[in-house]
Amino acid sequence: MKDKANVTVLVSGGGTNLGAILAAERDGIINSGRVRLVISNKEGAYALTRAKEAGVPTETVTKKSCGSQEAFEEKLSRLIDAADTDLVVLAGFMSILSADFTKKYEHRIINVHPSLIPSFCGAGFYGLHVHEAALAKGVRVTGATVHYVNEIPDGGEIIDQRAVYVEDGDTPETLQRRVMEQAEWIILPRAVEKICAGIIKTEG
Repeated sequence: MKDKANVTVLVSGGGTNLGAILAAERDGIINSGRVRLVISNKEGAYALTRAKEAGVPTETVTKKSCGSQEAFEEKLSRLIDAADTDLVVLAGFMSILSADFTKKYEHRIINVHPSLIPSFCGAGFYGLHVHEAALAKGVRVTGATVHYVNEIPDGGEIIDQRAVYVEDGDTPETLQRRVMEQAEWIILPRAVEKICAGIIKTEG
């Protein structure tokens, strides 16, 4: 019987959400899963350093080195499958995945998005752009959403959400930080634990 589900995390940048997952695993918030592999699509991403410091194996796969989206996804798949992955987590992964790829791992890929979907989501809404749009619209409440990944950007089934108040004087940068601290870093580890527990129960 499998005691823990194997998690592969895909990253592109600093890896703050990866850090939240690794901390949750260390602190026992995530009991049912373990991060077995971290893959970056950017050379030298600081997320790789976070992974190495936690003793987690890393790989770098760039679209440029692979030559095409298809070859890029084929290499990702080989690494994911070789790690006996049960759950793929997109943690600041700045690359759109094809329908073929997401279908292969249906209900096995999750993403955290820095807004309350269906607001400020979809094509073009990533990173600071999300918070710029929220402030421009004048919303008083924003937040973050964890959802399953399908072929539509931010279009998969919602798993969890958490609201964050917009404060007077907020900039995109201050709002981004508060959404991470008060929402993303809470609901992403929580979703990983919930899904991994379900995987163990059904497949253990």
